Amino acid sequence: MEIWDRASAVQPVPEPGLVLLTGVVALALVLLPATWPHVRLGVTVVHEAGHAVVAVLVGRRLQGIRLHADTSGVTVSRGRPSGPGMVATVAAGYLAPAAVGVGAALLLAAGRGVAMLWLLLLLLLALLVWVRNAYGVAVLVVAGVGVGLLTWYAGPQTQSVAAYLVAWLLLLAAPRPVLELITAGRRRSRTSDPDQLARLTRVPALVWCLLLLAANLAGLGVGALTLAPDVLDRV
Repeated sequence: MEIWDRASAVQPVPEPGLVLLTGVVALALVLLPATWPHVRLGVTVVHEAGHAVVAVLVGRRLQGIRLHADTSGVTVSRGRPSGPGMVATVAAGYLAPAAVGVGAALLLAAGRGVAMLWLLLLLLLALLVWVRNAYGVAVLVVAGVGVGLLTWYAGPQTQSVAAYLVAWLLLLAAPRPVLELITAGRRRSRTSDPDQLARLTRVPALVWCLLLLAANLAGLGVGALTLAPDVLDRV
């Protein structure tokens, strides 16, 4: 009952300056070369979760997830090698961070920052069941322990700041991996998601990159606008 009370508690929206500050900090973490690999690893976790969730939803058999120290990852599922279900599964990876970021923004706008953190913890626990390498297990355990301690012991202000930081990070970081694919050009791995989508649909990989980028930028816009009204009203 105490866990439910904590998770369902409604918190007031923080002061506008604090919301903006978390956004600025998140942007710096995404742009700085020293911090981007750590942020990208978190984005990869959500990316692979997107593959896994959609694979299950379209009726594929999830085999396992692997996370690597170079911030890459892979999700293996069994089923038809082509068709709409396979296309949706492959496309879901690069769409997941922005989608989760928008969901987080909606929860935060409703004062459900703590609920957002608990949902993040549940996601990490669910992924832990499917991770098939030691590094991936270590990443999820460390992240899960951190989020768990935050939700149980941190004060409301700290929890709120952390929740906003996570939301901003997902929204701001989502477009960067797609931009990296575009700038890589011919140096891009032929096993990348856009290249797989190109083979599945006969639509060029560059077109898929641009579509995924547009979707991520749209998610960033929606997420920011979801948070912005409360901020603007208080400025």
